[in-house]
Amino acid sequence: MLEEATRLILVRHGETAWNRATRIQGHTDIPLSALGLAQAERLAQALADEPLAAVYSSDLSRARQTAEALANAQGLPVHLDTALRERSFGRFEGLSWQEIDQGHPEDAARWRRREPDFPVGGGESLNAFSARCLDATRRAVAAHPGCSIALVAHGGVLDCLYRAATRIALDAPRSWQLGNATINRLLATPGGFTLIGWNDDRHLAGLSVSDIAA
Repeated sequence: MLEEATRLILVRHGETAWNRATRIQGHTDIPLSALGLAQAERLAQALADEPLAAVYSSDLSRARQTAEALANAQGLPVHLDTALRERSFGRFEGLSWQEIDQGHPEDAARWRRREPDFPVGGGESLNAFSARCLDATRRAVAAHPGCSIALVAHGGVLDCLYRAATRIALDAPRSWQLGNATINRLLATPGGFTLIGWNDDRHLAGLSVSDIAA
């Protein structure tokens, strides 16, 4: 029913140095870069008039710092949830895609094929990761029926939610963009998730590394 709908604002964390270096982060706790902090402030300004009931976040620094900027502007606390962490990539965390391709070509090929039961790097499989993310999101939704809430997490988490909302399989190639600190919107009802808007980056216009002091 419409009155039971919860409006979800999904945010991928701001940029980190490892994002820029194309290194796999996973559960490794990397803070925001100077640009990432500026993106978080722009995000908070863009959502200042949103009537948020709560802000949830992964406990990893890059997400938590992004969520804190948003929550502070709203006068809200940040509810940290380890179940909103990025997928665990095990021994591949800290490596670049080039290093993985060169050192582990068979694993890299399976990863790119998005094999749902493959625990990449000895970490999590897509099936286990998606179930974790969706369960965490459903818990947050259940706590705030009919409200608007923000979830600040990671690219993989938001990818799982996009697929759930659009009924796209986990092993299907990704054809959509998801930038750092962009605004993404879903509607959650008892029947599931519905996509409302995706990868809105208008609030980040003109912001670049060259604009940020070292």
